[in-house]
Amino acid sequence: MSKSKKIILGIATMWPIFYMVFFFVFVLSQILASFPSGPSQEMPDGFLLIFPLHFFTMILMVVLLVIYIKNVFRNDRVAQDKKALWAVVLFIGNMIAMPIYYYLYIWREPEREQLTK
Repeated sequence: MSKSKKIILGIATMWPIFYMVFFFVFVLSQILASFPSGPSQEMPDGFLLIFPLHFFTMILMVVLLVIYIKNVFRNDRVAQDKKALWAVVLFIGNMIAMPIYYYLYIWREPEREQLTK
């Protein structure tokens, strides 16, 4: 995989984590902002931004899951006996497992001993 594709995949992999932090901060700020004036009947304007971002993030997570599971079974650097384990870990713990798998098996270059074998 080329360096530019690795960088794009890394950014896409980190996006859900950044979005989750942004989402919780946004929702908490909306809750705290509504305390002085009481509950409003109208939807806050910020939710017009959140809905497309949320939808984009959900679609991105599915696409990333497909990319990573496909990579697990095509990547020679993943030991044969760990491929099924990585597929399950990526499926169940995707947002946490994807950055770990990315660093271990995509971003890092193979060590010299592995190249000579």
